[in-house]
Amino acid sequence: MDSSSSALEPLFAFLSYSVSQIETTFYKIPGSHVVARYVKSSHQDDPGRTVLEILLVIFAIRTLLQSRTRADSGGKHFIQFSEKEVDELVEEWTPEPLGQPLSAEEEADLASVPVISGANGPKPKLLNTGKQVLNLASYNFTGLAGNKDIEQRAIETLRKYGLGSCGPPGFYGTIDVHMDLERSIADFLGAESAILYSQAFSTISSVLPAFAKRHDVIVADRGVNFSIQKGLQISRSTIRWYDHNDLKSLEEVLESIEKDRRKRKAPLTRRFIVTEGIFEKDGAMVDLPKLIELKYKYKYRLVLDESISFGTVGRTGRGLTELYNVPASQVDMLIGSVANGLNSSGGFCAGSRIVIDHQRINGTSFVFSASVPALLAVSASEGINILRNTPSILSTLQENIYAMRAILDRVDCISIPSHPASPIIHIYVRYASPNTLQLPTSSGKPSNPSSVQPRDPPVFDIEAEEHLLQDVVDEALAQGVWVTRARRLRGQELLEARPSLRLAVSAALTKKECEKAANVVKAAAVKVLSRRK
Repeated sequence: MDSSSSALEPLFAFLSYSVSQIETTFYKIPGSHVVARYVKSSHQDDPGRTVLEILLVIFAIRTLLQSRTRADSGGKHFIQFSEKEVDELVEEWTPEPLGQPLSAEEEADLASVPVISGANGPKPKLLNTGKQVLNLASYNFTGLAGNKDIEQRAIETLRKYGLGSCGPPGFYGTIDVHMDLERSIADFLGAESAILYSQAFSTISSVLPAFAKRHDVIVADRGVNFSIQKGLQISRSTIRWYDHNDLKSLEEVLESIEKDRRKRKAPLTRRFIVTEGIFEKDGAMVDLPKLIELKYKYKYRLVLDESISFGTVGRTGRGLTELYNVPASQVDMLIGSVANGLNSSGGFCAGSRIVIDHQRINGTSFVFSASVPALLAVSASEGINILRNTPSILSTLQENIYAMRAILDRVDCISIPSHPASPIIHIYVRYASPNTLQLPTSSGKPSNPSSVQPRDPPVFDIEAEEHLLQDVVDEALAQGVWVTRARRLRGQELLEARPSLRLAVSAALTKKECEKAANVVKAAAVKVLSRRK
């Protein structure tokens, strides 16, 4: 025994030394004393628990270190195929198409789109018929399309600067004419600064996520256009909805948000009201003074999309701020379309210098999209000069709108939701029987602001109304008046818009031509809609 104990003494000494070294090293690790106290207090009377936790730690470490993409080396989980079987399977395999084949309705829609031969304008020539038509389909509100002065300036700019800008404005695509246009827009609107975007559609869908982030609150009109809808989705903010163009509903939503915040004792976040000046979907116009009153009362920032109203309302086309005599500084972010109002390309955002400079760093479309070609920037600047010096353009536009509405408002088989001053006139099919179409009813209760769906949404037959309206379009085109249905991305918008015929009034047409066009549309609507079942 003594001899065996003597033989094992070096081993015991080595083990004792190793344990001592391990213990010393362990206590050098930060937090090791806490772990030791936990083990002594929790595991001294429960060795089974200690063993279980050790096994769980080992299992967790093994799981983390184990490769999840390692192939089965034994191949027991794989089915072995011969080369002939592999070839047969490959021949039988049919990949899924990238897109579903077009339906008969979609093919008919594409086939119904006229093609212009030559330059666009108030009286273009169509390629398929070779006939000249009165154009009520294009957004040539101010009649600047085909303007000779703008055309000459564009040619001069093309010879000096070339065609493309060759890069995004935030890197190497900014040209002096871009800065000139931004200054012209800011000065024209009475804003402190402005920023130019390359595409009108992506302007507000870039502006919104540049400021509104997760946990911020955006209160939006249920009738906003598709571009705004995309911006709301990208922002990932908390969205609250109010009934379309109903500022009483807006105030109720603002009050409910504030009551809920106080009840939960939640911190203040950035809060925005988002709406349009003239709505693209139906031509309705917002009450800007009342909107600004609510903005200040509840301390929200206002984002106003004037893609339709800029260049079309007000004495010189400055939009709703000019129409209602409201300083542009009271609108935090004023969005407009250079393509619609100035017949060029792109969009803009006007506001304070801080707001604009922030977008030069955080506006995705501004940072990553190539700049507007120089000739288009110069064309837009020239368009602003024309609007400044020729206010008769806007008075002519409003006279044309009034002349057309005087005829169309008296047609029994249609209804017009658009504001009397709106340059786009939407026409709905009017049903003789109230049972044919379920109209929204006033229940006295506010809609759920968390849902984009209103409480009592109107019910309509999209396919049937689209067919009827297309027949009206075809009938009017046969009589030399070019109108169009309002095109929608069915199934993609948050709230389906009702099918409508859309007329875009232009100052380039005379009053008699507008009256003639309105009478043609009237006759076509009466002829087509009187045949419906």
